[in-house]
Amino acid sequence: MDKRVQYEVSRAFLKRFLFHMLLYIFFILVIAETSWFYCNSRIWYGNEPFYKLIHFTHNNFMSVFLLVICSGAVIIACMHFFWIASMLGRVTQEIGHLYSGKTETAKLPPQLKEMENQLNFIMSNVRKSRKEADEAIQRKNDMIVYMAHDLKTPLTSVIGYITLVKDEDGLPDGIRKKYLGVAMKKAERLEDLINEFFEVARYNFTQMALEYSTVNLTVMIEQLLYEFKPVFDKKGLSYNTDIGQDIMVQCDIEKIERVFDNLFRNVVNYSYENTDIKVSLKDNGKGIKFIVENCGKTIPKEKITCIFDRFFRIDNSRSTETGGAGLGLAIVKEITSLHNWTVNCESEDEKIRFIINIKK
Repeated sequence: MDKRVQYEVSRAFLKRFLFHMLLYIFFILVIAETSWFYCNSRIWYGNEPFYKLIHFTHNNFMSVFLLVICSGAVIIACMHFFWIASMLGRVTQEIGHLYSGKTETAKLPPQLKEMENQLNFIMSNVRKSRKEADEAIQRKNDMIVYMAHDLKTPLTSVIGYITLVKDEDGLPDGIRKKYLGVAMKKAERLEDLINEFFEVARYNFTQMALEYSTVNLTVMIEQLLYEFKPVFDKKGLSYNTDIGQDIMVQCDIEKIERVFDNLFRNVVNYSYENTDIKVSLKDNGKGIKFIVENCGKTIPKEKITCIFDRFFRIDNSRSTETGGAGLGLAIVKEITSLHNWTVNCESEDEKIRFIINIKK
């Protein structure tokens, strides 16, 4: 409970206590005043039942009055303690609902309005986190099922073609090379899928630590683009660059290389064939901005918000060429966040644009 809530709750309790005390004192004064006029309006005799009590009260009026006030204050305080205890019970009950899956909002007495607001805010965040966790687990489970199927497919092909080559002694060299080539391609695909399984395990069970050093980001981007050129050419992709000279940054070089590698792989997977890629890296004096834009199917707005989630894939059809574990962009988000950088995605008119804002 923050200080503002403590102040509001304490103020509400004190206000309630003082109100009841003032009401009680007013009631006692009215009774005392009425009794005084009544007792003075007649003659009392010693043999009357209440004579001694009235005589004692008259002689010790202030002491009796203070005793009655103090006794009332104690009784009212005890009543408020019980009331506070019941309020704490209500709060405890509502907090217990955080783990019960309750969807209704918490309801507390008006005196605990600030606490009610904070509790509902926490419950809303807990429900959101639980939903995101459930969705992540479901995506992970789906991914394991898909990848198990994807592992079986190339493995079956590898076994089939190798069996043909082994059993058919009279195969022409050309056919034998063709079968071996297909088997090799399927084996490479199988290796990629196995590496993705290791990627899933490493992403979930290790904590990334950064080792900072200075790197020429201009050179890094140009080198990666050069290394990706054969992959671009295979899909008929060309790229245009607008890259500033000798832009230096402090970062974990190996992990930042992985960021751009994952982004370029994503560009290859989700670009239309024979289209252009635009790469920009600019230093505006306050910070550095990296932008990579490709031509591809527009990403729906409802998926843009999930694109950096673990195990999320835009392409639900899971084609053989693009079927990955859905970790690439999640790792990009993780690494950039560790560097206090930001990464965003925009998509419209069959354009997909990734923007990284880099702190100097």
